[in-house]
Amino acid sequence: MLRFILPVLFVLLSSVPAQALTSPQPVLVLGDSLSAGYGIEPESGWVNLLRERLGTEDPARDVVNASISGETTAGGLARIEKLLDEHRPALVVLELGANDALRGLPLSAPRQNLTRIIELSRKAGARVVLVGIEIPVNYGPQYRDGLRNLYRDLATEFKLPLVPFLLDGVALDPELMQADGLHPTAAAQPRVLANVLPALEKALKP
Repeated sequence: MLRFILPVLFVLLSSVPAQALTSPQPVLVLGDSLSAGYGIEPESGWVNLLRERLGTEDPARDVVNASISGETTAGGLARIEKLLDEHRPALVVLELGANDALRGLPLSAPRQNLTRIIELSRKAGARVVLVGIEIPVNYGPQYRDGLRNLYRDLATEFKLPLVPFLLDGVALDPELMQADGLHPTAAAQPRVLANVLPALEKALKP
């Protein structure tokens, strides 16, 4: 029986592209409009720039952008299990919380949601990079500091690589921000990627 099974198995394996057998698991970006490329051409966004960069490595690694404009931590939590099951990522880049904050929600809600997303990602075998965001000063120093502490505390608790502020070096430069003052321009995207890369590369190391 074995002499009949082995040739069939060989044919099946030979019909699968070599890349499919060797490609590492992808990076999954779970974010909001800042990662979805709001107001710019999608190919200009930092996530696509990351895809191009990782695609040149040997072996190439794919990047799945599961970001949605307007997404909240609750929305991300509602989607994460299906995304993990579908894509089996090696790494989840978690960039959520800005829309919770802009709605003035109590910070206990995004803290709980982000905690659960981290736990589910790890349970699925994925590492996590946590990406922080800051809100305009008119929300008050207490809320702003609370949001900063939220990301820092979660990174400490779970020992995660942390990007303290996604738009560091961008948010206060009018030439790099769109007219709404909330979203970066296409010209700003390489700088945004540069903010993420150190933590991401650290997380992808064996």
